[in-house]
Amino acid sequence: MAVGVVLAACASTRVVEQRTTQGPSAEQLWMYRIMAANGREPNFEERRYWQDRMDLAIDDYLRRNHEFANSLQVSTFRFLRQTEVGMSNEQILILLGPPLAVTTDAGQMEKAARRYWAQIQGNATEAWAYPLGWTFYFAGPRLIDITQYQGPADKD
Repeated sequence: MAVGVVLAACASTRVVEQRTTQGPSAEQLWMYRIMAANGREPNFEERRYWQDRMDLAIDDYLRRNHEFANSLQVSTFRFLRQTEVGMSNEQILILLGPPLAVTTDAGQMEKAARRYWAQIQGNATEAWAYPLGWTFYFAGPRLIDITQYQGPADKD
């Protein structure tokens, strides 16, 4: 029993800090939002409804953007429904919905990027914040970087 308590305590203080080329999937963030709002997993009907809406939005996007429909990234977008560097801001909105916050302020972007700011600065013109500590950095309409930070509140 004591081992379980120690493991639970360690897991609750775990810090996630990463810079990555692939972010969360649409389903991961949708599931998180449902759990946070309702305190339960979505039921079968809710899942089906979400999947149908996602399929329609993706199909509509691909009909309007033929050049992307023939790209190498299309399977990540269409089938995995996972965010990836190189996607457009419209694709991110389709997959993840509206961000929690948007900023063009370099100071705010630096705070979100933490130790990765040196690699991101000068390129990013806008940052979008999502649940679970995900931040997406754009240069114009293109996603150029992704970071995630989850952990104790900053002590600056």
